[in-house]
Amino acid sequence: MGEQTHTQTQAQTQTQTQTQAQTQPHHDSAASATATATTTASTTMEITNGSSLTSSPPAKIPFRPRKIRKLSPDPKSSQIVVAEIQTTPKPLATIKSTKSKAAHHQRAVPAAPRIVARSLSCDGEVEIALRHLRSADPLIAPLIDIHQAPTFDTFQTPFLALTRSILYQQLAYKAGTSIYTRFIALCGGEVGVLPETVLALTPQQLRQIGVSGRKASYLHDLARKYQNGILSDSAIVNMDDKSLFTMLTMVNGIGSWSVHMFMIFSLHRPDVLPINDLNVRKGVQLLYSLEELPRPSQMDLLCEKWRPYRSVASWYMWRLAEAKGAPSSAAAVAAGASLPQHQQEEQQQQHQHTQQPQLLDPINSILNLGACAWGQ
Repeated sequence: MGEQTHTQTQAQTQTQTQTQAQTQPHHDSAASATATATTTASTTMEITNGSSLTSSPPAKIPFRPRKIRKLSPDPKSSQIVVAEIQTTPKPLATIKSTKSKAAHHQRAVPAAPRIVARSLSCDGEVEIALRHLRSADPLIAPLIDIHQAPTFDTFQTPFLALTRSILYQQLAYKAGTSIYTRFIALCGGEVGVLPETVLALTPQQLRQIGVSGRKASYLHDLARKYQNGILSDSAIVNMDDKSLFTMLTMVNGIGSWSVHMFMIFSLHRPDVLPINDLNVRKGVQLLYSLEELPRPSQMDLLCEKWRPYRSVASWYMWRLAEAKGAPSSAAAVAAGASLPQHQQEEQQQQHQHTQQPQLLDPINSILNLGACAWGQ
């Protein structure tokens, strides 16, 4: 009986042991799965927390090179080649610094004040022009010292001045003066020189006082443009230099030289450079000791420093050329650019007695010419 009980006890013990052995793998696998899940969740939380900790507002993110993917087909295969181009943007602080430096440099170097010249007949404008020329071109200073300052005290209507310019073209001074005097008498005086009066004169009438047929056609073309409203005295006075040059050169017989003379001596424009005037070019050659006579295309560059008073500087170039014996045309004399020949001779004879022999400078030898009047 006792032996049977012992056997049953052993059998129960083996059964429990087998049951535990079968149950243990399931328990271990479940525990392992639980641990794995716990580890994954923990890792996920760490990554999440890590990203949240390292994240910051966009303004504090440092600049990093951006990668731009450029897709281009490979000519040797059907595959697509991916090219990566790295671009590094400039920091905003550097851009602002560069702009601020540029702005500071612009403020530190102020632009030179621009001189606005008035009509040379305005009170004190010639004196301002002479001071400017002395400062801008020291070579002109001796000429300014030698000659009396030019004056602009001749006032004629634009139509009368243009008519006078046409009549004096290609004539000696005495012949031009004789024809002009008869023309004025034919019109009833200078106040009678009007477009309608000129148009009423026939070519035969003009020929009788010495005006050629070609010049008669020039006078009629000028008067006709006035009558048609293309030109008028008021419009001419108010035009800028460029527009005026364009409009006046449309008149037959009026070229660039005539327009320049008209602008300087009739309208008293301050900044006119007669680039085609032979004596002005000769004066520039003498002033700057040039080997050759400057071409008209070179005059603007050579005389740039005279702006905005190139008209006054040109007047001194005429004086310089005349001192060297350059001849003057009747048209130049009529316009005021040059003195009549007899006046030049009288001035020279008058100053020969007061000549200072100790002056050896060739520029100072202009004293022999003496002071010149404007507009005679």
